[in-house]
Amino acid sequence: MSSKGYEHLLLAVDFAPESQVVIDRALMMRERFSARLSLVNVVEYVPPGTEYVGGAFVSEPILPDDARLEQELIEVAKKEIEALGERIGVPPQDRIIESGPTSRGIQHVARDIGADLIVVGVHERNWLGRLLGSTPQSLLKHEVCDVLAVRLDEAEPD
Repeated sequence: MSSKGYEHLLLAVDFAPESQVVIDRALMMRERFSARLSLVNVVEYVPPGTEYVGGAFVSEPILPDDARLEQELIEVAKKEIEALGERIGVPPQDRIIESGPTSRGIQHVARDIGADLIVVGVHERNWLGRLLGSTPQSLLKHEVCDVLAVRLDEAEPD
């Protein structure tokens, strides 16, 4: 961060309806600091047949159909990020889709674009989430840049 404040924000988006509060916070920060805003969505595809066993994911070899499904997920993400970018005024060159582990993808993009603040939502976690850790925790451990973790409200039951 420079002496005038944040200059390049990276908003990690997952397109969930409850994530609007995260988007709003990033827009507020963009306005407050007159900063550039980039978007990233990470497609974290876990192939069918993958199971969590003893601290690791194990699976059968990836079949060709799995690559096709991952490509479809990426195409959907591209459409979603294009629509969001148009809605909030983020130019096409600042809309990024990554694939792989979420925190690693966000870190990679933040480093590549020289972001000085990552804005990310944080969900209340279940027991498995506490065991594995959260994306914001992982981002903080790797110290790419500052992280603003915006708490997401749990959806109210109907």
